[in-house]
Amino acid sequence: MHDIRFIRENPAAFDAGLKKRNLAPLSAELLEIDKRRRAAISESEAAQAQRKALSRQIGIAKGKGEPADALMAEVASLEATLKKGEAEAQRLDEELTHRLEVLPNLPFDDVPDGVDETSNVEIRRVGSQRNFPFQPKDHVALGEATGEMDFASAAKISGARFVFLKKHLARLERAIAQFMLDLHTSEEGGYTEVNPPLLVRDNAAYGVGQLPKFAEDMFHTDNGFWLVPTAEVPLTNLVNDTIVEEKDLPLRFTAFTPCFRSEAGAAGKDTRGMIRQHQFPKVELVSITTPEQSDAEHQRMTGRAEEVLKRLGLPFRTIVLCGGDMGPASRKTFDIEVWLPGQNAYREISSCSNCGEYQARRMNARFRPKEGKGTRFVHTLNGSGLAVGRTLIAVLENYQNEDGSVTIPEALRPYMGELAALPAPISGVAGGKRK
Repeated sequence: MHDIRFIRENPAAFDAGLKKRNLAPLSAELLEIDKRRRAAISESEAAQAQRKALSRQIGIAKGKGEPADALMAEVASLEATLKKGEAEAQRLDEELTHRLEVLPNLPFDDVPDGVDETSNVEIRRVGSQRNFPFQPKDHVALGEATGEMDFASAAKISGARFVFLKKHLARLERAIAQFMLDLHTSEEGGYTEVNPPLLVRDNAAYGVGQLPKFAEDMFHTDNGFWLVPTAEVPLTNLVNDTIVEEKDLPLRFTAFTPCFRSEAGAAGKDTRGMIRQHQFPKVELVSITTPEQSDAEHQRMTGRAEEVLKRLGLPFRTIVLCGGDMGPASRKTFDIEVWLPGQNAYREISSCSNCGEYQARRMNARFRPKEGKGTRFVHTLNGSGLAVGRTLIAVLENYQNEDGSVTIPEALRPYMGELAALPAPISGVAGGKRK
């Protein structure tokens, strides 16, 4: 949510930020609405002041036994003017709010210009891609060969973009999530684990910017709840309408939850396998901090997400998104992309965003500085630490062996009962049934 006072004082900077988003300048239009809104408020206040003054005169006149009909008629006329002015002020205020609440956040100055992902800039690349002595398979071929990744049964029950994971793969997914949580909640990680609600109300979805713009991308229940598209929604809302003491910042939260997305805008994209599903597990990272510390916190969060991949020995690259490819709430976003040999491509596995005060304004989330008076809006940050399903895919594809078995990374073996490898598919068995 944007501050109209900032736009009044910095119209050129506001329009420059929109330009980075590949949007036309809007400051003039917004300020014209604001001008008419403030004029209506001023007229209403003047009418109200005049009404009070006349009411006092009426009281004095009646106290002296003098006629007050003319004064009362003038008050009645002002009542109509006042109601009309208040209605116009409210209408313009709602129009301005509607225009502001759907606009994306303004990117930081160092965010690259660009329209789409082709203008994103790679910052670093970590790890070496494995040189396979055989043609590597993708996760679908590896999983379905054992019968432990079952899309067909899920489709009969729930439709497309769902999957059953069974036996070793179900345990591996759980192991990955536990490993991530233990890493993030360690003394070094510094995050507090939270088990949040998976159903939220309108105000929570609005607070992080999901509503009203992304209603079609979420699942809605018939009794007024939204299924969380990410744990960012409930975790960030922990400071909704709250004043936090600066000494208690930063707040760092992590959660492992299923996430639900209707993916309305992804028709025909990534239809094969587990890359893009309606329901998927993710470990989320959320930070609440001061404006002065948000950049350092952003770097730290990205580093903690990268640490997961380093511990798992998975090659990855980190990129900074251009203005045209960032999510609407973000001022700057780092994407981490893991190497998937089955696709011969890097694919996103984490997106770490600094939202500045954009969400805080919508939630009225503030902090009380150690020095000085009043309160200030916090800065909110969120990131995947990591997408668990995509991490499972990366482990399967990067650690696969020629016989179809999969070596388990050392970091995960304590969570797998010290199992060293997922077994190869039994000869003559496909999809869990003997041929």
